[in-house]
Amino acid sequence: MSAHVLSNTGVMLGRSIRHITRSMDTIITVTIMPIAFMLLFRYVFGGAIQAGTGNYTNYLMPGILLIAIASGISYTGFRLFNDMQSGIFERFHSMPITRSSVLWGHVLTSLISNAISVVVIIVVGLVMGFRTSAGVLAWLSVAAILALFTLALTWVAMIAGLAASSTDGATAFSYPLIFLPLISSAFVPTDTMPGPVRAFAEHQPVTAIVNAIRALLEQQPVGTDIWAASAWCAGILVVAYAVAMWVYRRKIA
Repeated sequence: MSAHVLSNTGVMLGRSIRHITRSMDTIITVTIMPIAFMLLFRYVFGGAIQAGTGNYTNYLMPGILLIAIASGISYTGFRLFNDMQSGIFERFHSMPITRSSVLWGHVLTSLISNAISVVVIIVVGLVMGFRTSAGVLAWLSVAAILALFTLALTWVAMIAGLAASSTDGATAFSYPLIFLPLISSAFVPTDTMPGPVRAFAEHQPVTAIVNAIRALLEQQPVGTDIWAASAWCAGILVVAYAVAMWVYRRKIA
C-alpha cells in the first residue's frame, strides 16, 4: 500500500512540476518582491535603521527568505483552485489512485519551487554583501526550519485552494502572511517598537523563526528560539493538514 501511495504521489508531483517548468515566470515573479524588499531595506532604509549589526544584509536575510516562501505558496493555492475548477479532480478520482496523492503532488511541488526561490535570493544576497561562516550542520538546520515553515504554509494554502470560490480568494490569504515579517524582528529589533506592537512582535511565530535562522547563520547560540520556531511550524502544520483533509473529503464526497 505504501509503495502504491508513493507511486501515485510521484505521478502527481511530476504533473505539477511540468506545469512549473512550463511557466518559469511564476518562480521569477515570486522572487521579485522579496528581492525588492531586500534592495529597499538595504539601500534606502538601511542607513537609518540601527539593528546593532555591522552587516545589515545579514540581518535582513532570514526575514526576506520567509517573505519569499509566503509569496510562493500563494501560487500553490491558485494552482489547486484551478484544478478544482477544471474538473480534473473528478477524472483523477475515477482512476485507481490514492486520493490524497493529488494534494501531496501540489505540496511537494511547493517545497521544490520555494527551494529554488530561496536559493536564488541567497545568491542575490551574496552579491549584495550577505556573508556567513555557518557550517554544514547549521545550514542543514536552516534548511529544515525553512522546509517545515514551507510545509506549514502550504497546507494553509491547500485549505484556501479547496474552499475558495474565486481565484482572488485562493490567493488573498497569503497577503497577511507576506507582511507579517514586517511586524517582527526581521528588519528591526523588537525592543525599538512601541509597547503593544512589541508585545505582538515578540509573541508571533515569525520572530522566533527569524531569530533561530539568524543565530544559526551567525554561529550564535540559538537558545529557545529554535524550539519555539519548530513548535509554531509543527503546530500550524498539524492543524492546517487536518483542516485541509477534512475540507477535501467534503469536496469529493
